[in-house]
Amino acid sequence: MTLRGLFFSLLFLGVCLACSRKTEEVAMSGNPVMEGWYADPEGIIYDDTYWIYPTWSDAYEEQTFFDCFSSKDLVNWTKHSRILDNTEIKWAERAMWAPSVFRKDGKYYFFFGANDVHEGEIGGIGVAVSDRPEGPYKDLLGKPLINDIVNGAQPIDQFVFLDDGACYMYYGGWSHCNIVKLNDDFTALVPFDDGEIYKEVTPENYTEGPFMFKKNGKYYFMWSEGGWGSPDYCVAYAIADSPLGPFNRIGKILQQDPEVATSAGHHSVIHIPGSEDYYIVYHRRPLTETHHNHRATCIDKMTFDENGLINPVKITFEGVAARTIK
Repeated sequence: MTLRGLFFSLLFLGVCLACSRKTEEVAMSGNPVMEGWYADPEGIIYDDTYWIYPTWSDAYEEQTFFDCFSSKDLVNWTKHSRILDNTEIKWAERAMWAPSVFRKDGKYYFFFGANDVHEGEIGGIGVAVSDRPEGPYKDLLGKPLINDIVNGAQPIDQFVFLDDGACYMYYGGWSHCNIVKLNDDFTALVPFDDGEIYKEVTPENYTEGPFMFKKNGKYYFMWSEGGWGSPDYCVAYAIADSPLGPFNRIGKILQQDPEVATSAGHHSVIHIPGSEDYYIVYHRRPLTETHHNHRATCIDKMTFDENGLINPVKITFEGVAARTIK
């Protein structure tokens, strides 16, 4: 081969390698993962699809409906509009927020808080049901499942957790957290073995937004700290041997980054079955925003150290790489 031929051969090879690298670039979700002001996101996997159920983050009087979003790869999201609103939940007049979702016996259940309830008022935690994850959802009870203030916990920010056949629900605002047990069709609460209906499980520094997952036989209980409208809103966690605790605070794992965003909190966790891949789905406030309701939903990777402790999460603009469920 002549020098000229060798030159063009190497040039062609370089172009091919560059093209190959470009086609191998992994698509990223970017943060926020969807347009609009959305907060308090609950992320979950149904079959081969990711779902996010957030609060529409607006003034209380405008916060009267829910949208949800679905994706096959964490990158491309489809919006499903008004899957539930206060025309269906007749007792909800304002401030519907912080969904928790659960599938059972072919039905999709949607738990939510409504009315920013105080003592003597109607409101609290409601339940809706649908035959499809994208709804539409219908009021299951025609009234709140939990209306009363028990152990100082405002009935909001519920999370449903299945463990050994029992469905627990963690909930509570105003710096108090309770755990209750749900009956088989989610229409009522049932007592624990000792006869109690409500057990307080409030950890140190708890404000709101409880979440639970189980890993290697241990119970990871997580919650939000600080004021929900404050820049220092954040997420902390504990590890216990029982879903009832005790939950001794270990430390923060999600918080603001002065170069990215503030008010990083009120989260959920998505785990890819059969893998060590965990994603934290949360809301945060862009640095350019000061209004407490201007919050956006984001996703970042969550990892663990060799002792099973959660590593501090780095909040990013890039988000996470495309990941399908097989």
